[in-house]
Amino acid sequence: MMTVSSLNTKIKSLLEATFMHIFVEGEVASVTYHTSGHLYFSVKDKESSIKCVMWRSSVSKLKFRIEKGMHIVIEGSVGVYTPRGEYQFYAVHIEPYGKGALALAYEQMKERLKAKGYFDAQRKKAIPKHIEKIALVTAKESAALYDMLKVIEKRWPLVEVMIIDTAVQGRSAARQIAHALKYADRLNVDVIVVGRGGGSTEDLWSFNEEMVADAIFAMDTPVVSAVGHEVDILISDFVADLRAPTPSAAIEMILPDLHEILYTLAEYEERFQQVTMSRYERATHALHHAEEMFQRVSPMRRLETLEMEFKRLDEEFRRVFVHKTERFYSMIPPLKETFSQTVYFSFQQKEQHLEYLAKKLQMSDPRLQCKKGWAQVSRDGKSIALESIEKNTSFILEDAFIKIEAVCTDKKKLF
Repeated sequence: MMTVSSLNTKIKSLLEATFMHIFVEGEVASVTYHTSGHLYFSVKDKESSIKCVMWRSSVSKLKFRIEKGMHIVIEGSVGVYTPRGEYQFYAVHIEPYGKGALALAYEQMKERLKAKGYFDAQRKKAIPKHIEKIALVTAKESAALYDMLKVIEKRWPLVEVMIIDTAVQGRSAARQIAHALKYADRLNVDVIVVGRGGGSTEDLWSFNEEMVADAIFAMDTPVVSAVGHEVDILISDFVADLRAPTPSAAIEMILPDLHEILYTLAEYEERFQQVTMSRYERATHALHHAEEMFQRVSPMRRLETLEMEFKRLDEEFRRVFVHKTERFYSMIPPLKETFSQTVYFSFQQKEQHLEYLAKKLQMSDPRLQCKKGWAQVSRDGKSIALESIEKNTSFILEDAFIKIEAVCTDKKKLF
């Protein structure tokens, strides 16, 4: 599944890679010269039309004014405006209908190399994001080299630069450029920029030669073609892994901007601080919440609650105790009087009962019941009559105070 932005980006890549540099013939259907200097127009044939735009830098180079109904040939590429998903033709050069010998040779060369697969997008190598070494293939004393070095110094002075000097125009230029490219490919650099400043079609023609295209196509190192000005589209541009409108623009496209990186790092630092502070605040809030929750369920909190409850109960107990004590104290005098009366009455009853028992005991005392000179006769623990005692038999005599063991020596009846 793809997002809309992803789909538009892929469409942009496919269209711009497929229609990097083409010529379109048609009749001008509408035309607007904007106050900004840009030119907005559309061209049509019998069956359809297409919107076109030409930027101010290219409009300033036109030798004639575009008017509605004019039959023209537009040189440029198809581009996509990703936010709206719209495509249009970006014109870099416009001529009245008809073209010259160099243009025809250019088209024939382009078609031939395209058929050989030189322009295929899938074979193009990606430009490294982090470049440590770069090779510049251009004329040593050229303005293009000066511009590139100036941009490097301003944009990313940390990169190591290797300069490979070569002729960039003339009869032997194509061969020297191809040789310089092969040499640069063996230097183990991250990217190679080949190019020169602006000039006429004849001046730039070396970069349209097939031997230069062959050298670029065979490279193992990514190559950036930076020839001429923005409107100059050459064969080297199609074969290279990346096309830059100018030499200085090539450096801007492949090297990071030191100031932008510092600014980005500052933004990252600020964002990191914000995220860190936000996370810290959330963590602090969570910690406080956890502390509150812990305090609610912690043993110490429970002990504090129990201690408070104990104090409350203790106070309540003391209050109730004092209240009841006061009530009891108020009840003591009457209770004391009642108790004293009850005890006194009880003592009287007990004294009377004691006297009664003493008298009864006295009356029941065996010592009082026995008359003087009388004793109880018994044998083997049983009381017996004297008449039952035989002569020479033992028996016991006892009263309340004395016990005597006796033997009958003689027995006589008195009556």
